[in-house]
Amino acid sequence: MTDKSATENPTSSRALAEWVAECARLTQPDRIEWCDGSEGERRRLIEEAVGSGALIPLNHEKRPNCYLHRSNPNDVARTEDVTFVCAPTREGAGVTNNWMVPDAAYAKLRALLAGSMAGRTMYVIPYVMGPLGSPFAKVGVEITDSIYVALSMRIMTRMGASALAMLGASGDFNRGLHCTLDLDPKKRFICHFPQDNTIWSVGSGYGGNALLSKKCFALRIASSLGRTEGWLAEHMLIVGIQNPAGETRYIAAAFPSACGKTNLAMLMPPAAFKGWKVFTVGDDIAWLRVGADGGLWAINPEAGYFGVAPGTSMKSNPNAMRSVEHDALFTNVAMTADGDVWWEGMDVPAPDGLIDWRGNRWDSASGEKAAHPNSRFTVPMTNNPVLSPRADDPQGVPISAIIFGGRRATTMPLVLESRDWAHGVFMGATMGSETTAAAAGVVGVVRRDPMAMLPFCGYNIGDYLGHWLEMRKRIAKPPRIFMVNWFRKSDAGEFLWPGYGENMRVLEWILDRIHGAAGAHETPVGLVPAPEDLDLKGLEISHDRLRAALAIDTNEWKTEVASAGEFFDKIGTSLPAPLREKHHELAHALNSTGVRKAV
Repeated sequence: MTDKSATENPTSSRALAEWVAECARLTQPDRIEWCDGSEGERRRLIEEAVGSGALIPLNHEKRPNCYLHRSNPNDVARTEDVTFVCAPTREGAGVTNNWMVPDAAYAKLRALLAGSMAGRTMYVIPYVMGPLGSPFAKVGVEITDSIYVALSMRIMTRMGASALAMLGASGDFNRGLHCTLDLDPKKRFICHFPQDNTIWSVGSGYGGNALLSKKCFALRIASSLGRTEGWLAEHMLIVGIQNPAGETRYIAAAFPSACGKTNLAMLMPPAAFKGWKVFTVGDDIAWLRVGADGGLWAINPEAGYFGVAPGTSMKSNPNAMRSVEHDALFTNVAMTADGDVWWEGMDVPAPDGLIDWRGNRWDSASGEKAAHPNSRFTVPMTNNPVLSPRADDPQGVPISAIIFGGRRATTMPLVLESRDWAHGVFMGATMGSETTAAAAGVVGVVRRDPMAMLPFCGYNIGDYLGHWLEMRKRIAKPPRIFMVNWFRKSDAGEFLWPGYGENMRVLEWILDRIHGAAGAHETPVGLVPAPEDLDLKGLEISHDRLRAALAIDTNEWKTEVASAGEFFDKIGTSLPAPLREKHHELAHALNSTGVRKAV
């Protein structure tokens, strides 16, 4: 590519051209490259990335067109402690977000960004979130100095000329400015400015800190846009479930990162469920709007998957394993001596000669992981063998049920149904999950994570919960709301439920409940199936084990309610009164002698 074409301005948007020029004046790159999303560009960028060491080619016979990237060992997960919502007021950001005054944040990052791209290329990445041509899609532009980010954004979004065509002369686009700097954690900040539809990120080259389309735009900024415009941006998978009669129903489900979301999105029904099919619409993010029919409809704004590698295997997620057979970028996995990839939980013995995620020869006796616990794969959604035919539908898909779920060893039953929308919002608002390696910090601690959005809500969490309650007025035909927990354990520490494909049995019960074809009994916390209400054909599980997975332990729930109350107190005056009332009702019910009744 000549210098002229590298710097030439292909946009008809004056606002975009001026913003790019402004960023260039600040960062002083040696050259500017507008990404067009073409195949020729992809090949050239990969060649450059391999030449610089940013990508390592894998064995192209075993994994055609696949590459490995190793991030700095201090830069391997989302860094919530340096992620800020820079709303005009502290109240606007809320107590669960780090807050910085917008002017102060701009000044701090502007000082770090000054001259930061000297000697580097500035990539201008126009992209679309959502199906091209969808009235619900939105345009973003990320400016970055990372070739890895440029290549990843090509996978994760509709990137390039099509985005510029959709933008046209408009100035309505998300402005994302990213620079890796020298990857010094002390200079690492991910700042969101909802009032400006802007993101500035410095000091990290990893995942959600650097791929600004993902958590930054599609959740933090979009959630704020959704509040203003009357829709929801959620940390949810979208899956279509087709029964043997050929009828397909769609479910949206919210799980914290590394809690089985991708596994559920690509679920393979067990052999006993002959004729059932599961189709992936999205594996991580859903934008939900009220449709013309009065129901809730969802699009997946992304075009690829950024999945957690450890624990992914032919047993846990065969469709994900097939998806990463070609055209994939791997980050921080281990590499075999013959140029393939390996990670813990792949259900394949560790081969000799492994190179670990840091690039060193791995010693199995060291106690260290060969692949980082938060190592990732990035693949186009078109690689997925069970991609929904409606994954690119501009209108999205109609949602019949919303599921909330987390990783809990105790308390939460296998599945729980809410009594109504407000009760379902309460369930989502109080959901807790054990922390995982997807975020920096201590692993295995239970924290409240409303709707799995605690790290991703771009405004006051109390106002966010209020927006959920207000949405009920807009939705004439609301989906039913459920809670699931695949991870409950026995006193001996064993998982009570087999999980993976067997989760289809719970999904069938959920769909049957919607159509009035399955039983449940009432408990103080919601509606729970009896063991006989689930379709157990072909599953070897003891009655006692299943009852334990479905049990409601009053004492455990009293502890849960106390913990939820502390979280509500932390939210403070912005917490909607109806949720405080639901909390009081549940506490009273648990302290009373309840009689279960069939429903």
